[in-house]
Amino acid sequence: MDRRLLLQLGLSAAALPTKLWAASPETPRLLVVFLRGAYDAANLLVPTSSSFYYEARPNIAIAKTAALPLDADWGLAPAVADSIHPLWLKGQATFVPFAGTNDASRSHFETQDHIELGQADDLASGSRDFRSGFMNRLAGVLGAAVPERSRLEAMAFTDQVPLILRGQQPVANQALRDLGKPAINAAQAQTIAGMYANTRLASTVSGGFEVREEVSREMAGEMEAASRGAIAAKGFALEARRIARLMRERVTLGFIDVGGWDTHVGEGGATGQLATKLGELGKGLALFADEMGPQWNNTVVVVVSEFGRTFRENGNRGTDHGHGSAYWVLGGGVKGGRIAGEQVAVKASTLFQNRDYPVLNEYRALFSGLFKRMYDLNDAQLATVFPGASARDLGLV
Repeated sequence: MDRRLLLQLGLSAAALPTKLWAASPETPRLLVVFLRGAYDAANLLVPTSSSFYYEARPNIAIAKTAALPLDADWGLAPAVADSIHPLWLKGQATFVPFAGTNDASRSHFETQDHIELGQADDLASGSRDFRSGFMNRLAGVLGAAVPERSRLEAMAFTDQVPLILRGQQPVANQALRDLGKPAINAAQAQTIAGMYANTRLASTVSGGFEVREEVSREMAGEMEAASRGAIAAKGFALEARRIARLMRERVTLGFIDVGGWDTHVGEGGATGQLATKLGELGKGLALFADEMGPQWNNTVVVVVSEFGRTFRENGNRGTDHGHGSAYWVLGGGVKGGRIAGEQVAVKASTLFQNRDYPVLNEYRALFSGLFKRMYDLNDAQLATVFPGASARDLGLV
């Protein structure tokens, strides 16, 4: 069987020859973290100077006094106070609000594919080449730029090779453990209900579990589908050091997806469902940074999501599918401690279609500008990675 086919079928990294996995310490590391399900950027990067934010989210807004101040307009969710905020204070983290793709379908699958492929915006869905993801094309460009390294060390920390890394270059994947499961399963719920049988709380406990099960059934299908099998945030936190060791020693281009961000119901604010996931994600990223050691100074982590959420909360104290999001850029060499990219005042009149953040920092332009700085790529090389895109240098590194 052809070696490339073996890799595309998802052979684990452990089965590959050792010399394929000997990354030079001087080569910049790039890890792309994809939050599948569309996380609510406005409850991570909080527009604290916007009175409209508090009007639009009477139940789930993060109070200005609770948010960690970043500048005059923005604050950071307290859920990442012990993880991402210290990186911000060191100048190793920046955020790019109003970021994303021009795709306005608000479809998880359509937009995830659009971003991972990185192909021209004017291509119809049926015209896209699903055999060519932008990180695989980047691997090809970098491999061609350094002939003695004909195979760039690229790896997906996923069950299967994702679209973003499919293509002509050989890529391996390493599945992570299935972690981050619900705290109480059906058997445990039945046991707890049995403990309260024949007591005055029996109907309350039983009814509570019934409601919980009904809501879970309604939301689990969409949440699971939107996540496309991605590891949960808690799972990422538990695996972060192992990922870092591979990135530090063997892998220069890495990708991981983290699922569970489709918060239609009971999103929460400073605490709650989203805050818990953000806390786990932040912990994982901080552990990753720590485990990278000196190599952290030569590493860039970009956290993206397919789109943002509706700016106004819905009737279920959650948010629905939106448009613009906020990207995170982390690393020891990142020019951080600032909010980057084009911005606009957050108010009703600036919303996209009167419901979402607009996209002012298009993702292909953003990544092109980043790659130009990281790898000193010329216009022709950038055009190979992102056909038809114009690089926009936000000075991220």
